[in-house]
Formats: sequence, structure tokens, C-alpha cells
Amino acid sequence: MPGNSPRKATRKPGTKKGAVVGSGGQRRKGLEGKGPTPKAKDRVGHPAARKAKAAANAAEADRKRRKSAESAPELVAGRNPVVECLRAQTPASALYVAQGVDIDDRVNESVRIAGDHGISVLEVSRAELDRLTGGALHQGLALQVPPYDYAHPDDLLQAAVDSGEPPLLVALDGVTDPRNLGAVVRSAAAFGAHGVLLPQRRSASMTAVAWRTSAGAAARIRIAKATNLTRQLKEWAKEGLMIAGLDADGDTDIDGLHLAADPLVVVVGSEGRGLSRLVRETCDTRVSIPMAAGVESLNASVAGAVLLAEVARLRRMAGRV
Repeated sequence: MPGNSPRKATRKPGTKKGAVVGSGGQRRKGLEGKGPTPKAKDRVGHPAARKAKAAANAAEADRKRRKSAESAPELVAGRNPVVECLRAQTPASALYVAQGVDIDDRVNESVRIAGDHGISVLEVSRAELDRLTGGALHQGLALQVPPYDYAHPDDLLQAAVDSGEPPLLVALDGVTDPRNLGAVVRSAAAFGAHGVLLPQRRSASMTAVAWRTSAGAAARIRIAKATNLTRQLKEWAKEGLMIAGLDADGDTDIDGLHLAADPLVVVVGSEGRGLSRLVRETCDTRVSIPMAAGVESLNASVAGAVLLAEVARLRRMAGRV
């Protein structure tokens, strides 16, 4: 009809002019997923994640506790251990003497040496000394010493070389009882060993209990720690030392130990499982101790003492020491 204008396209309200049909790729992206599902312990709020975090916190707290304990001073208790430490000029900060203690030569000597070296002498009640030493058998004397100053493994071999004698070293593989450690240290000093080696992990340390059991011998013989015991034994083997491990199922007994007069490392295993597999494989020989039928095996410290006594005897026989 005349006067009519062309019809214009209409669009629905809210739509853009020139809109293109389709999702613009959003639908395909939505189907791609968000990757693999995280493990339960990595999902925030999941019970497994809370448990893992609690375990990590507990491990960190235990690490801090052990570090604090290692840096805390120790109390050496007992008359023999105290006087031996003082004779060896072991660094000390205080000598505790129980009130009313029975005086003998060891008490007099301890007080005299402490006074000569500027170590505080403190008189305390017996109950207070019981508390300080954790109920240990202190015999009225206790000496406060700094944490044990461990030597480097190389220092043990150097001390042996400097002695002019065939090196004799003792290594402990997993001995976790400080009383056994102290007893082995005492035997090592008594039978002419030049040093004792401990592994960094899974081993007792030179605590006050070990000091006391050693009867002060720890002040006369150096003790070192190795980050990896097997690796250190191999290093000593390269230097010409033979490695003899105590083993109930050993390939030789102490009567046939022909290596005694040679440069030697005696390895004492743990109280329960003996030598670990890697250490056992590192040994040049594994030594057993003949025993009467029906008798239980000796504990670590006693077995170590028996072997060290035999080594000392054979060395004397050979005229090497």
C-alpha cells in the first residue's frame, strides 16, 4: 500500500544485536574436567588431611624436643663417674653435694678438683639431688656437664694411628639402651680400644645414664657419631682396617679370630636383632662366642666385653701391644 514503509526486524528484549547462535566454546570447556582428584590427605578438610597434618605436627614437636634435650646440660651421678670426669678435666659448671653425705676420698677429691678449676660446689638436700638426677643412684654426688662433645669418625682413626699401636675401634649397630652403651664404652676403655663409633640414628646417646654406667670411662675414650654407619665402616676398610662383627651365627668363633692383632673394628649389634643386614654384609668376618647348651645369648654389652677381652689377650700374646 502506498505510504507503507518496509518492515523492520524485531528482537527480543535483553538480546544483543547481531548475537551468534552457540555457546562460544564454554560448553566444551565445561566438559574437560579439572584434572585428577587430589589424594585424600591433600584435600582440605578431609579427615585424612587432618590426620596427616596432626602427624606432621607431632613429628616436628618430637624433633624440637629431641633437639632441646641434646642441647640441655647433663648430670653425671655417682662418686666414681664424677671423680673420673673431674680428673679428665671434663667441662663442668656445677658440682652438687648432698647434705650430710658420708665423706670419703672420692668426695674430698671431687670437691678439691672442682674448687681448683672454678666449678661451683653446691650443697643441696638429698631430696633435691634425687629430683635433679631423676632418682639415679648418685651416692651424694652429681656433676653438671654440657652435652657430650662427639668426635668426628676420622678423629678416632687418627688417635689410633698416633698411639703407635694397631688400631682397635668399636662400633655399635643399633644399641638403644644407654646402660649397654655405657658398659661397652667402659669395656672399650678397659681393653685398649682407641674409640667408639655410634650411628646418628637408632642409637643410644651419651646421656647421664650412659656416663654413670661407663664409670667415668667416657672421659678417657673418644666417642664419635656417623651419619651412615655402613658407609663409615667401608671407609675404614679402605684404610686397611678389618671389620669383625659379633653374630651368634657367625662364620668363626673367638678361638679362631686370627685378625685380633691386625688393625680392627669390632662391631656390636643391637640387643634384640643383632647386626643389621647391611652392616653384616660389610663385615670381613662374623664372630660368635661358644656357649653352653641351653643358655640364652649374652646381651650386647657382655658379648662386646667378652670379644674385646679376647682381642686384648691375643694382642698381648702376639706382642703387638
